[in-house]
Amino acid sequence: MASPKGPQFITYFAPILRALDAVGGSARPQEIVQRVADYERVSDAQRAELLESGQPRFDNRVHWARFYLAKAGLVDASVRGVWSLTDAGRAALAMTRDEARDLFKAVHDDLRGPRTAPDAAVGSAEGGLGNAELVDLGLEGDYRDQFSTKLQSITPNAFERFCRRLLLESGFQSVEVTGRSGDGGIDAIGLLQINPLVSSKVLVQCKRYAGAVAVGAVRDFRGAMMGRSDNGIIMTTGTFTAEARKEAVREGVPPIELVDGSRMIELCEQFEVGLKPAQTFEVNAAFFAEISD
Repeated sequence: MASPKGPQFITYFAPILRALDAVGGSARPQEIVQRVADYERVSDAQRAELLESGQPRFDNRVHWARFYLAKAGLVDASVRGVWSLTDAGRAALAMTRDEARDLFKAVHDDLRGPRTAPDAAVGSAEGGLGNAELVDLGLEGDYRDQFSTKLQSITPNAFERFCRRLLLESGFQSVEVTGRSGDGGIDAIGLLQINPLVSSKVLVQCKRYAGAVAVGAVRDFRGAMMGRSDNGIIMTTGTFTAEARKEAVREGVPPIELVDGSRMIELCEQFEVGLKPAQTFEVNAAFFAEISD
């Protein structure tokens, strides 16, 4: 029997709900994306696939799935930077593929209005919405895609300056961009004030990267840290392979903080680095339902 039609991201509706339930009902997007990848056994190669914007295709699909779940009231969209499970979401943990498709069509039709025939709302079976569909939804040019594209287009030196600004806005007291080649991959040195009496030196690597950072890069960076600091951060516009993430927190060696493209955008939203907040409105369908005959 043929599988139900619909965008690829429909597959991730139930895994997102289960992932949120497994961590107590709320989590940062990065953690949920990783858990969904684990549930669905997404390979490193698949996670390294990129859209034209430079954004990882898999991450993009999970975010689209969350968008529809939020519109359906299964995930709370009100908390900035945190995904939260609603009571309706908890009741839908066993969602089937057919139920996921019905949810997608209901939300999609509601967003596009009655002028769209049901079959036209199904979208591309390959995942992601086409440009025409995005225009109809008013979602073309999503700022995250624009931001990712912008970061990919700037020079390596400009990206290092961007990382410096983000680190300063995140609480670092000072950040010096080394600007030297052959420094073991260390692009910046920051000073983080732990408390009024204790500070810590943090070494930073900035990778303006289109793809997944492999485990070897994490090992090499840790080697460059030895004798200089026990604290390190790798910041990239791309992603990290599963092995790289495991290596970053391996027992017995200094941990390395990994900041991928999705997490970078979250931080930029939080600290308004390269992004300006804007207010918008959406039609309140419940209001019109209340006043309708």
